[in-house]
Amino acid sequence: MNDPILAEARDTTRRVARTFALACRLLPRGVRDDVYRLYLVYRTLDDLVDERRPEAAERVGAVEAWCDDPASAPVTPETSLLSQLAERHPLPPHALREFCAGMRFDLARGENLTEDDLDLYCFRVAGTVGLTMAAMLGAGGEDAERRASALGMAMQRTNVLRDIDEDLATGRVFLARESIARFGGSLAPGERADLVRDQIARADALYDEGMPGVALLPCGRRAVAAAGVMYREILRQIEREGYGSRAGRAVVPAQRKLVVAARRVALSR
Repeated sequence: MNDPILAEARDTTRRVARTFALACRLLPRGVRDDVYRLYLVYRTLDDLVDERRPEAAERVGAVEAWCDDPASAPVTPETSLLSQLAERHPLPPHALREFCAGMRFDLARGENLTEDDLDLYCFRVAGTVGLTMAAMLGAGGEDAERRASALGMAMQRTNVLRDIDEDLATGRVFLARESIARFGGSLAPGERADLVRDQIARADALYDEGMPGVALLPCGRRAVAAAGVMYREILRQIEREGYGSRAGRAVVPAQRKLVVAARRVALSR
């Protein structure tokens, strides 16, 4: 059956989230396409906000309205997809609502002043994705939700570290201002090693909390385990490259990703 939305969702995932796309190949067929669809919802909203498109606030607001009452929410590509997904999966409205709060923070060009602020931001834009994924994969209960949220937050903290220079180029700083000041006040390459070490430790602690949650998933364990270790390897790449001693994004070679993923998948069977 020709499904242009699914085709767009698959293409978007493979084009802009290569690590996640690799992990998705390990998902059971029955849920894989819906994960692509869910990713399209999150990615579209994020892109609208990042690009400061004039319709961004309205589209975020439509998803907020859907969380309150799907039947009366404005019809947008995102709410239509969410309604379809909700027929097959128990989507948590509170997680989607918190994600929208993160999008509004970005629309306002908000700053994280403290580490608590950064944790809240990471929860909103990525911990919530972990919660939604866990629900789609059949996990429930406080422990599973806590660990799914922690894994998403760990990945977002990894993003923040990986993208320091790219974000600076667009005028954004996501790291906590108090931590930047505590470690010398500079984000320049070669002057941020101590700050980066501190932030890597914080991200690793979240991975340590989140990864045991893989065992609590009724399905999709191999995929989530692979995604976690491949993303965590970005931290190791930052270390290998000197903790931000040079400008640019740390990139894990594809072969290295596959090796670490294969090792972790073998342990999760």
